[in-house]
Amino acid sequence: MNTRELRQIVNGDQVSDGAGVQLKRIIGSPQLNMLDPFLMFDAFGSDRPQEYLAGFPPHPHRGFETVTYMLAGRMRHEDSAGNQGVIETGGVQWMTAGKGIIHSEMPEQKQGLLAGFQLWVNLPATEKMREPRYQERSAEEIPVETHANGTRIKVVAGETDIGTRGVIDNPYVNPLYLHVELPADTGFEQQVPGTDNSFVYVIKGQLAVGDKQRPLKAGQLGVLEQGEAVRLTAEQASEFLLVSGQPLKEPVARGGPFVMNTREQVEQAFADYREGRLA
Repeated sequence: MNTRELRQIVNGDQVSDGAGVQLKRIIGSPQLNMLDPFLMFDAFGSDRPQEYLAGFPPHPHRGFETVTYMLAGRMRHEDSAGNQGVIETGGVQWMTAGKGIIHSEMPEQKQGLLAGFQLWVNLPATEKMREPRYQERSAEEIPVETHANGTRIKVVAGETDIGTRGVIDNPYVNPLYLHVELPADTGFEQQVPGTDNSFVYVIKGQLAVGDKQRPLKAGQLGVLEQGEAVRLTAEQASEFLLVSGQPLKEPVARGGPFVMNTREQVEQAFADYREGRLA
């Protein structure tokens, strides 16, 4: 199997989103506009309430999926269809916006650490106007694979090499979403389809990527070359996300919270939102 080497290192940009929440935008930044089918990847984390309490008040989406994975803290969500709940530490929400939803995400805490990630995953043209749906799973519902060498793998989506399956169903891009804890001087290997686009985001520590052992540090995202095997080595005790998915190879037209295939479809989404027809 061909090993995926490191193609690009992306450090991302500090941005403000929602009602002023500070976060790091990595995919969707000038360094990496998108990595088909991934439209955006944000990392957020702060123990200063003034940086996150304003949250993300009601806002619309159409044409793609949002994935919120919490490392620490609690986030309450509500939407225009009457859905509501709380994403807690270690939990995930995989929301398919489809034809349209208006929702809010507000911290369910007034102090302490709030940290996690949001990933935007594109939908194929045939599914952009489907009915919205949620897949929400607590930390206890997400399978954890442990190895004798101390490796720990949370399987949000996809399947590991030894057969541990994730809790998310997505037949559009067949994603792999792993949260891996790797002891120092320990190797990790995972097979992925050769046609996937894949990235690694280092949460803690430092990794050596591929057979060339190129370094990837905490806070960096590494875009991987094509190949069938991801091989990583922890140069120190490390924690990372491995995300992979099948590219859609379709035209992408963006307009803020809407992602469609043509500019006309984006303009229609704005019109539907203004006139109350979005959800």
